Amino acid sequence: MTTPFIPLDAPFTTDQRSWLAGFLAGMQTRLIAGGPADDAGTTGSAPGLHVLYGSQTGNAEAIAEDAATAARAHGFAPVVCALDDIDIDRFASLGHVLIVTSTYGEGEMPDNAELFWDALSAESAPRLEGMHFAVLGLGDTGYDGFCQAGKLFDTRLEQLGARRIVPRVDCDVDFEDAAAAWIGETMPLVAAVEGIVGTGSSAAAAPTAPARPKSQWTRKNPYPATLTTNRVLSGAGSAKEIRHYEFALGESGIEYEAGDALNVVPINDGALVRALLDRLHLDGSVVPSGFDTSLTHLLTYDYEITAPSVDLLEEVEKRTRNEELTYVLRHGDKAALDEWLWGRDILDVLMLEPAPELTAEEFLSLLRPLQHRAYSISSSPNACDGSVHLTVASVRYGDDDRERRGVCSTYLADRVGDGTVGIFVTRNKAFRVPSDDTVPMIMVGPGTGIAPFRGFLQERRARGAAGKNWLFFGDQRRDCDYIYEDELAEFTASGLLTRLDLAFSRDQAEKIYVQTRMTERGAELFAWLEEGGHFYICGDASRMAKDVDAALHAIVAEHGGMTEEQAAEYITGLKREKRYVRDVY
Repeated sequence: MTTPFIPLDAPFTTDQRSWLAGFLAGMQTRLIAGGPADDAGTTGSAPGLHVLYGSQTGNAEAIAEDAATAARAHGFAPVVCALDDIDIDRFASLGHVLIVTSTYGEGEMPDNAELFWDALSAESAPRLEGMHFAVLGLGDTGYDGFCQAGKLFDTRLEQLGARRIVPRVDCDVDFEDAAAAWIGETMPLVAAVEGIVGTGSSAAAAPTAPARPKSQWTRKNPYPATLTTNRVLSGAGSAKEIRHYEFALGESGIEYEAGDALNVVPINDGALVRALLDRLHLDGSVVPSGFDTSLTHLLTYDYEITAPSVDLLEEVEKRTRNEELTYVLRHGDKAALDEWLWGRDILDVLMLEPAPELTAEEFLSLLRPLQHRAYSISSSPNACDGSVHLTVASVRYGDDDRERRGVCSTYLADRVGDGTVGIFVTRNKAFRVPSDDTVPMIMVGPGTGIAPFRGFLQERRARGAAGKNWLFFGDQRRDCDYIYEDELAEFTASGLLTRLDLAFSRDQAEKIYVQTRMTERGAELFAWLEEGGHFYICGDASRMAKDVDAALHAIVAEHGGMTEEQAAEYITGLKREKRYVRDVY
């Protein structure tokens, strides 16, 4: 057998050439020794490739499916699954692995990658010298810990001896092109080391279930849905403005399931656009250099004009030398910066004196692209044929000088009218009604966190599911914050909602929250879990979800007669079985 040779004119970088040379040499040794030449372990079969994802909102999963499609075209038999769905020992035996992961919150692992990361980062994690890998990270530069999950996986795999196929790629919110380029670069390299040349290889790919057709409606091509219902749910005297929206799907062909997210593409407030132009003394009718449309159009449809980017803050600081801003930026004090930014938007930053002078091109370069907003769907398609519902809190704050408004929430509330709204769906396969209609379902969703559970209950009723259903709901005051009260009363009267526990924090001297009610009903809650119950949380991630999780651990320890460590392992088991899942933000 001849020594592997890579032609000098082959289209590889120095690093890729080095990697290929080492891999081919190893392959030659394995073939001489009679060992298997691929993940499948069967000579002549299509080589295996595992595409693993960590996804909070469905984007990473969608990219993983795209990578699998490309892999099949290159002659592989890909396996796609969530990171938590693969055992660490099985993972150690894999030869080719692609990881696509988002980063949740401030640099945290997505929920369906958390357990796998715990195993991979442990001192007992196995060595991975036989593995070749590539990592794609999804993130948002507007948050701390940009693509942190991807960075952690990339570093840890290298530490354990795995060899990198291509450098890690970190994607910002506009991820589609970068992700496609990563797939396009990675797949031919993996195919080359397997001896697969081009597409249409004679290697027989393993039979797979037909992929669900992709919707034509995406972030770049949203469906113009008619907003048919815009109704205020909260009552007079509420500190919040919560609204119920319904969108007609028409002939779009859009499909969704209870638990999915509806993405809304907002349009910026024209009044804010004009205020920014006035402050910077810019002519909105001018077409900036490098663009093909006016500055007013760009600020209205293409750029975020509320939350300031770090680049904008740093540029304004250089031009104004504002002492407070200089201090929080120069000292790297995140808490101080967050406190300084609280309640301030881009216009507030630009109002610092002396007024910063920016050209249209300079200003646009300091802004981030205008992004869609994802909301938990609050309906079931089996109960609301031809429409999709949302439950959204309108963001309004400010002082006597100016009211600040949420980009998308007040776009829906104030400016759409009976017009159309650009929408598309992202799937959340991890957040679903139990497939077994007989098992109990426990839902914790205060405030707008009730949204997916309204859809879950509609879905269970449509299925005729016999399983028990328990909802923990609450907010500040019962008389003005008890949204969907009539519907919940009907669900209860019909027997669909087996238990309803309410927690209105400000109706008494001592604040009562959903976790308080959980603790009060701890024995019964644990009994439902022992019966195979599924436990769900939806809502605020920073406080509520953590408090509910702590309460759940305490309940399991007390009523299960367990130590803290045993309770933690019990709850880890629920997560492994997909019986404890969250939709938090």
